[in-house]
Amino acid sequence: MKKIFFLILFYFSVTILFSQISLPDSSTIKNYKEYNNLNEALLNPEKVIVLNLRRSKLTKFPPEIFLFKNLQFLDLSKNKILKLPDSIYLLSNLKYLILSKTGLTALPDSIGKLTNLKLLNANQNDIAKLPFSFGDLENLEVADLWSNELEYFPQSLSKLKKLKIMDLRHILIPLKNQIQIQSMLPNTKIHFSAPCQCAW
Repeated sequence: MKKIFFLILFYFSVTILFSQISLPDSSTIKNYKEYNNLNEALLNPEKVIVLNLRRSKLTKFPPEIFLFKNLQFLDLSKNKILKLPDSIYLLSNLKYLILSKTGLTALPDSIGKLTNLKLLNANQNDIAKLPFSFGDLENLEVADLWSNELEYFPQSLSKLKKLKIMDLRHILIPLKNQIQIQSMLPNTKIHFSAPCQCAW
């Protein structure tokens, strides 16, 4: 149980402003059993709150995950999941979604329906743009998107009033676009790399 708590702390510690962030559920979610095996989790689907399938050699999103109606924390990092299903929104209680190093090239348009989501970690992927619905993630506080191929940020980002940190380092973004992104999120600490001498 302590393992999942320290896992959450690790995700936040990569940001400079971690000490200024307090996600209320991060201190209580440690009290839930962490499931690391899909077959074991399927024995008690209603009890699965925390599912950590990191490095599980997955090649696609397991549809069995939709049986976990109470799921709040899902880690699929370091698998080979190139696409998320449009039905991802059915995980309506999800608060922490970890998709680092999965090979994702896009987030589904339905991602915005995960209105309880507080943290999204999709770093080190090949995502080229954020869907317009990204702005509907009304409770999102941390968006870790560093080292992607992002070249499009929708105006809907301005609706993310609770967003505290967005990590966009290791992404080629011209200065004028960095200024534009920051203007959409005036109360968000955005981590950029040095602006590129390039054009979008």
